Amino acid sequence: MSITAKWLRYGAAAAGFAALAVTANTASAETVIKWLHLENQEPVVEVWRQVADEFEQANPGVKIEMQFLENQAFKAKLPTLLQSSEIPSLFYTWGGGVLKAQSETGVLRDITPALDADNNKWRDTLKPSSIAGMTFDDQVWAAPVLNGVVSFFYNKELFDKAGVDGTSIETWDDFMGAVKTLKDAGITPIAGGGGDKWPIHFYWGYLAMREAGHDGFMAAKAGENGGFAGEPFVAAGEKLAALGALEPFQNGYLGATWNDALAAFGDGRAAMILSFENTGRTQISNSTDGKGLAEDNIGRFAFPVIEGAPGVVTDNMGGLTGWAVTKDAPPETEKFLEYYTSPDVARRISEVQKVIPVTIGVADSITDPLLKSSAEALADETWHQNYLDQDLGPNVGAVVNDMSVAIVSGATSPEDAAQQIQDTYELENM
Repeated sequence: MSITAKWLRYGAAAAGFAALAVTANTASAETVIKWLHLENQEPVVEVWRQVADEFEQANPGVKIEMQFLENQAFKAKLPTLLQSSEIPSLFYTWGGGVLKAQSETGVLRDITPALDADNNKWRDTLKPSSIAGMTFDDQVWAAPVLNGVVSFFYNKELFDKAGVDGTSIETWDDFMGAVKTLKDAGITPIAGGGGDKWPIHFYWGYLAMREAGHDGFMAAKAGENGGFAGEPFVAAGEKLAALGALEPFQNGYLGATWNDALAAFGDGRAAMILSFENTGRTQISNSTDGKGLAEDNIGRFAFPVIEGAPGVVTDNMGGLTGWAVTKDAPPETEKFLEYYTSPDVARRISEVQKVIPVTIGVADSITDPLLKSSAEALADETWHQNYLDQDLGPNVGAVVNDMSVAIVSGATSPEDAAQQIQDTYELENM
């Protein structure tokens, strides 16, 4: 970005920044807000730093210290970090059972009072459903920031080369047919990140949602009909095993990270990826040449339905993400998050990060075609299921991830995998 462009961007935020400065409280000269994140894309980090700089200027004496941990390292190290002297003031969270477990340790601060201050000033800027997703026992344990949906993204040129019409993939049989046709054309069908495990859980999770439907899935969580060892969940595993038997992923996928999978897709070495709403951006930054696929060369379709099963195409899996505040964080931390989620700032972040904010009115301004398609899917959804490795809690989630990889690689049977998930779920919840 040129110096002129940067100044123009700063200028676009002038009104919001001026309002922030007028209402800012004078802070201690020693106040440091430690912001732990897992974002490694430079354009995003740059706009975040701009937002942090603006807040510092409006709040003399406050310093925002940005700290980075890679995704897998973040998940592994966060529990220890939260009990150490290096505890961050705020950190990234996916919500769900993992956030609930963290709230029960006493390490987090309830941000309800901050949301409700000044006649609900902050609360009224955010979608109520997003706040509800971060709420346990009538207390809000994280500031929601983004909504997301996992979908298939595909390389139109590779699909055309194989004679596959991405817009016609509606059922699981359609999808399996496309995988076989791509393989027959000498094209690797799917980019997979089996080394990180959680990318593969999207497949088992979505198949379970389609096989069980909303009511069946909720019944399993309640321990009914055999729970997660019941027939729909075994059937989901059987379909995942059948997909794995086709060897649809790139060579070495079992050791590949998520970034490796994005690179395979962005380089054109695989025709599809089951991924997040910001894939248009992340495939570029992870591609070998840093350019990736052209925007008009990427298509999107929802996870297919299963004929005869109750799950519908408008049942989505996706995240509700945000920032959790730790118990002893400076009081200015919530004020920073209020600024971060304010409409002008949320819109600027969305433009760069290619995400769908929960700030009211901002998603309506999205013009990026791929992102807009995901936003429309969220607007039309009938059920929003959080990522299972977050929703079901850390221990059950880890087993779901492990079993998903074990099923697709043929290391375990769908029946045994479903039973292991159910056994762990019972230990945690029954």
